[in-house]
Amino acid sequence: MIEIIPAIDVIDGKCVRLSQGDYDQKKVYNENPAEVAKMFEDAGVRRLHLVDLDGAKAQHIVNYKVLESITSKTNLVVDFGGGLKSDDDLRIAFECGASMVTGGSIAVKNPDVFLSWIEKFGAEKIILGADVKDEKIAVGGWIETTDLSLIPFIKKFKDKGVDKVICTDISKDGMLQGASNELYKKVLDNFPDLYLVASGGVSCMDDIKALNDANVPAVITGKAIYEGKIKLTEIASFLQ
Repeated sequence: MIEIIPAIDVIDGKCVRLSQGDYDQKKVYNENPAEVAKMFEDAGVRRLHLVDLDGAKAQHIVNYKVLESITSKTNLVVDFGGGLKSDDDLRIAFECGASMVTGGSIAVKNPDVFLSWIEKFGAEKIILGADVKDEKIAVGGWIETTDLSLIPFIKKFKDKGVDKVICTDISKDGMLQGASNELYKKVLDNFPDLYLVASGGVSCMDDIKALNDANVPAVITGKAIYEGKIKLTEIASFLQ
């Protein structure tokens, strides 16, 4: 069964959501991310996707206190991302309780550093972030689209041991218009054993069920929960 991974995006220590990665389209949903994480845990969720949006802008970890608060108050398995650029950033993230970290822009702009993390920390702790627009990789908080195509990009790092990828379709993110099912099917056709995490566009439980039917291993959902399109009771009953 598909793993449901709620997302908490953090700016100024608060739980927010952006639309299509636009910092000017920010909505604050809760001032206490740890409280939100606890609600997810109480619904039967076991994993959380935590994004440090301040860190993504600053190019280094910023909201590590939020991470520490969540991991100390819940038993959630937290994957943490946003602006991680150095071994020191990773050390802080792991010391603050992250089980895994996600690297996106770093894998594009400094692949040697990203590959060194796999060697130092182990492939099980490193997730490749593949943010795409028209199947081209985007970086820098989605401001910049590259010429890198998604499938060769994943293959490059899968050949080096990466087995977990979060793939976000930027055009869908925060829009509540459904997930890019065809895109994820294409990825899984190329890499059947990949732990692929679909991200972007989920608007209701039917979207999650469709991804489940397509054998997508996991899905991140954020705005749909915060906007009440997916209720925690629905997630709880689905997980049971």
